[in-house]
Amino acid sequence: MAIKIIPFDKKYASTFYDLNIEWLKTYFYVEPFDEDVLSKPETYIIDKKGYIFFAKLNHEVVGTVALMPLKNEAGFELTKMAVSPKHRGHKIGQQLMQHCIDFAKAKQFKRLLLYSNTILENAIYIYRKFGFKEIPVEENSPYKRSNIKMEFPL
Repeated sequence: MAIKIIPFDKKYASTFYDLNIEWLKTYFYVEPFDEDVLSKPETYIIDKKGYIFFAKLNHEVVGTVALMPLKNEAGFELTKMAVSPKHRGHKIGQQLMQHCIDFAKAKQFKRLLLYSNTILENAIYIYRKFGFKEIPVEENSPYKRSNIKMEFPL
């Protein structure tokens, strides 16, 4: 599969929303913070000097991921990663993650963080495979569903 990873384009904002909402509803539920960020990606991510990437297969967007700047510290949160159901299992998520790591290194970011849940065993395995290490989840975590926080120092 020849996946091309491209930066944010307004014309794919609804796809960013749709892919993530589908993923959240499949595995968890949509939190108010999710709804805000996903419905206004420019306001919450792009305008705050964050990044969104899309994985395209031919002319179809089949996956997405975002890098959101951390509020009071150096680094970015790797977040809002989703792959369309019919394209899961083809390592598109891993390609998106590798792109984010390479991008973060090129931009000389300090670190990447992510929040997840241990019921997503395959995802946790992949995060560890890429070099993410578990760190304590703060009490005021931005996501109620997260029970694991991981860091990739750069």
